[in-house]
This record gives sequence, C-alpha cells and structure tokens, in this order.
Amino acid sequence: MKKAILILSVLFISMSYGQEVKQIPQINVNGEGKVKVIPDQATIAVTVETKGNNAKDVKKENDVKIDAVLKFIKKMNLTPADYKTQRVSLNPQYDYEKKKHSYNATQTIEILLRDLSKYDELMEGLVNEGINRIDAVTFQSSKLAQYQSEARKLAMKEAKMKAEDYVSVLGQKVGRAMTISDNSQTYYPQPMYAAMKTMEKSDASEPRETLALGEINITANVLVSFILE
Repeated sequence: MKKAILILSVLFISMSYGQEVKQIPQINVNGEGKVKVIPDQATIAVTVETKGNNAKDVKKENDVKIDAVLKFIKKMNLTPADYKTQRVSLNPQYDYEKKKHSYNATQTIEILLRDLSKYDELMEGLVNEGINRIDAVTFQSSKLAQYQSEARKLAMKEAKMKAEDYVSVLGQKVGRAMTISDNSQTYYPQPMYAAMKTMEKSDASEPRETLALGEINITANVLVSFILE
C-alpha cells in the first residue's frame, strides 16, 4: 500500500513539473532608437597653473590670477550656481639635476555655459585674465532627459516592427510583451567635433571660427520578449 502511494506521489509530481515547464511561444528581438541633437550648452574646465621656487609666492600668484578670473566670470553675468572651484593643489617638485625644490600651484574652475553665443568672448577673457590651461570642453543638451525618452520610444517601436516582420510569414501575430530589458549605456554627452584655435590677436577683419559643434547622438537599446498568438 505504501509502495502504491509512493508511485502515485511520484507521478503527480512529474505531471505538475511537466505543467510548470510548459513553454509559451515567444520571440526575442532587440531595438535601437537614435536621436541627433545640436548641443546648446557646454561644461568647461579651465585651470590657472603657476610655478616658482617659493611655495608662499607661488600660491599668492595663483590666488591673484584666480581672483581676476572669477571677477571676469561675474562680469559675464553667469549664474553663481553655474561656476565653481573644482580642484586646488600646491605640490613640491624636486629637480634631481639642479638638486633644488620648486613648487607648482593649480586651481581648476568648472563653468556651465548655457548660452554658446558667449563662448568666444568667455574663452578669450579667461585666457587674458590668467587661465593657461583648458582641461576639457564638453558640449551637451539642456533637454537631455526629453531626448533620451524619445530614443527609448523609438527603440521599442523598432523592436515591435522587427517582431512583426519575422512572424508575418508564419501566419502568427505579435502579442503582449513579456519582458523588456534596457541595454542602453550611461550617456555622457561629448561633442562630435570641437576645435579651438590658439587665442592670439589677429586682424579684426578676418572671421574666426573656434567651434564646430557637430551633433550629439543619443542612443537607446532594448531587448524585448513578445508572446506569439
């Protein structure tokens, strides 16, 4: 009797397992959405770097130049929240050939420029006031979240279109989505191309082009599983 109960239990478990692993017809496709945007703002990192043999004098010279730079930025009517000191350093350096110490002081300022028409005026003024190193210029869009949303929607539309193309020859229909995986990478806006000529005085009659903004490519990638009907 116990043996018969054991056999029935095993059969019941096997039948239940068979029902659980029953596969649902589905199709897995990926989709990509792209949106091209002309940048309308830029994040600029610039540095004042000074060198000398006396740490105190080097730091003082650096502070004077930074003070002039900050005053110029204020004259450009930038919002205080759009610029900040990013990094300050004072490092000793040793020359093994001359067997003497020197010092290197740097201060880096990060600026968010929301009006690119002011770019040339800003950069030239910064250099004139003491900036001697341009670390990075990153062009971006103020409506990045909106364009990312558009790219995601385009990616989903392409995924569904692909699925419909595949099953159209089979006499089946694409049903609801079972799973959606976002395979997009974290987006860090970069310019397609940006060229800055050395800021030297030239003939005022000659037009200067210091920027070629290009376009930002915003891309979304999804993997979608659709039920087949």
